[in-house]
Amino acid sequence: MAIRDVCVVYILRGHASDAQVLLGYKRTGMGLGRVVGIGGNAEPGESVVDAAVREVREETGLEIDAALLEPVGRLVYRFPSRDSWSQRSHVFVYRAPVVEPVETDEIVPAWFGLDEVPYDRMWDDARRWLPAVLRGGTAYGSYTFGDDLATVVAESPGTPAA
Repeated sequence: MAIRDVCVVYILRGHASDAQVLLGYKRTGMGLGRVVGIGGNAEPGESVVDAAVREVREETGLEIDAALLEPVGRLVYRFPSRDSWSQRSHVFVYRAPVVEPVETDEIVPAWFGLDEVPYDRMWDDARRWLPAVLRGGTAYGSYTFGDDLATVVAESPGTPAA
């Protein structure tokens, strides 16, 4: 089975000590009940940048400028117990003024201070790489989830070229 491409966008606002990130409480589908970044599947023939813009609009009502998306990572997720969940996630940061997001059928958006991100309610891998991304770094690598489909059982670093 070919691995599918997905995108995730971390919208940031504020500066240094008061910076916030937009996350969402997932109401449907994969990740139901978790706090997640804004994003989803790239459609056939759609670039991951176009998918990022579309997913942000669909999940939050926000219109973002594709030219201002900053690619900051690529992560491969493997789910050996449910191969259809395996994916390659293209990670973006967006730092531009936005209006307030709206709740949708899929996501209840919420702003979090960078020191208040609820990692205990997110996918297990997030605590391993997201803090660096939110503070200006990058994230490349792969994560394998166990039979419970929730716990990382193996990880390996990657590079932008990988």
